[in-house]
Amino acid sequence: MSSSELPEYALRNRESWTKANAEYTHEHGVRAWRADEITWGLWGIPEAELNVLPELEGKDVIELGCGTAYFSAWFARRGARPLGVDITPTQLETARRLQRETGIEFPLLEANAERVPLPDASFDLAFSEYGASIWCDPYAWIPEAARLLRPGGELLFLRNSTISVLCAGLHGWHEALQRPQRGLHRLDWEDEDTTEFQLGHGDLFKLLRESGFDVVDLIELYAPEDAEDAEFYSSDAAWAKKWPWEEIWKARKA
Repeated sequence: MSSSELPEYALRNRESWTKANAEYTHEHGVRAWRADEITWGLWGIPEAELNVLPELEGKDVIELGCGTAYFSAWFARRGARPLGVDITPTQLETARRLQRETGIEFPLLEANAERVPLPDASFDLAFSEYGASIWCDPYAWIPEAARLLRPGGELLFLRNSTISVLCAGLHGWHEALQRPQRGLHRLDWEDEDTTEFQLGHGDLFKLLRESGFDVVDLIELYAPEDAEDAEFYSSDAAWAKKWPWEEIWKARKA
């Protein structure tokens, strides 16, 4: 897609993910596509333990910020009709190659999850795992997800927990807050030249309600007792055993 169609933070993030695809997300995507079990978050908590997902058989699913689209592949295995959306061509090319290798095929669309060129009310489930959920402006992508969903459709997304963002510093995670929660929204990480987005729980709950959603659940994820720091992502397993590292939000379009 044309660079002129993307906001400046999306261009910066796309460049970062182009590099990351070569360094580690390609390998991670290959492993995830070949995995038999659906898992959640940095430390791979099994879906069988969390029971987060709705019934997928026969459902139209859009993955917003799909990356290498391993979640969409897992959904397809369970009988869904997924469609993956992402702005990074190299990530989508990895997904296409894995489709050819595994025989699991579904549409992939290079587009901004904040403005998806698809009709209203086209999907039963809108999903994001560390995609639009942190890399897109929530004031843009959440109303867009609502537009794409049919009445009664579900929105499901995983992101960093608010407390982990508030405690993240230049050199790891702290037991003291490193930034205020008031006004929390856009986070420009100068050391990585990327931009992420995060809202506190109250602001996010308000935005979901204003976008036409009823909040169904909020599931906080801690690191398991045997967890170690991840090889491919900055992390602190010791910290995450005390406070939630990630959180999964579930909402339903009214």
